[in-house]
Amino acid sequence: MPRILAFTLFALLQAAGAWGQAADSSPLPAPVYSVAQRWPLGGAGGWDYLTLEASGARLFVSRSDHVDVIETVSGKSAGTIPNTAGVHGIALAPALMRGFTSNGRSDSVTAFELDTLHVIQEVSVSGKKPDAILYEPRHNHVITANGDSSNLTVLDATSLQVAATIALPGPPEFMATDAAGTVYVNIETESGKLVAIDAKSLAVKATWPLPGCANPSGLALDSAHHRLFSVCENEVMAVTDSLSGKQVARIVIGRGPDAAAFDPALGLVFSSNGADGTLTVIHQETPDVYKVVAILTTQISARTMALDPATHAIYLAAATLGAAPPATQEQPHPRRSIAPGSFSILVAQPK
Repeated sequence: MPRILAFTLFALLQAAGAWGQAADSSPLPAPVYSVAQRWPLGGAGGWDYLTLEASGARLFVSRSDHVDVIETVSGKSAGTIPNTAGVHGIALAPALMRGFTSNGRSDSVTAFELDTLHVIQEVSVSGKKPDAILYEPRHNHVITANGDSSNLTVLDATSLQVAATIALPGPPEFMATDAAGTVYVNIETESGKLVAIDAKSLAVKATWPLPGCANPSGLALDSAHHRLFSVCENEVMAVTDSLSGKQVARIVIGRGPDAAAFDPALGLVFSSNGADGTLTVIHQETPDVYKVVAILTTQISARTMALDPATHAIYLAAATLGAAPPATQEQPHPRRSIAPGSFSILVAQPK
């Protein structure tokens, strides 16, 4: 083979190899999501948080005065947890074979058996209107975010005794925890804040501002890259470094967000937006760079969700809403009525 031809062939092979390596190292395209299933559950009353158990087999759905438990393989009822007045959230502790609900109207937590769903005990919390609830496994704590008293109640998950009450700089919303034993809390004020709490000492470690984020609600965590995702009333998602508290990004999302989720396998962040009935799908290009890759139409009112990290399915709760009643001084933002029997769970899945 002539020397020039051999050199040219070698160069082409080298270039092809380099291109192949570059192509292999580039991120995969984000999957396209669609609403693949709709489970009509009906029933009266509103709803709030959804919680999926670790196996993905059952979905726990708060329903005003009870919790519906749904088999995800069929969309059918697997049981009910009754008498949870004003229930907002559900936290699960598989190692204890227990679950816990936060009951906003009765200022209490209901503990139940995870396998049978039988109620073990209802206990009072040390605050008013417990909303979000979290199980922190490292120190065996159940924590409620008490919206009307701007504090957290910490319960021993075994004895159900109050271990501490932690004062906060405003009404707490959703919480997240990492493997190191730090609990993060969104503070729902006009100038949003994030609070970091040491789950061992049960003391506030830091309070960080959330620039450009008004009234943050849903919160998700990327543990590997130390990133927190707060969805905000002013239609943005704020991304915060969970070690330094520094804000690294803000992304435009939809109206009326109330939940956030992060899928580490796909590198996707989600915001469920109830006011405009959309799911914002965001790709994590790098820990500091984010790109909206899709806006999926769901249903107006679909503001809360749960993610299955194994199947990448997203469960959203929604119902048909009526017209809002006139605003009053006592209720400047009155809730819209719910059409009887219209409550359902939407299942969004990658194609």
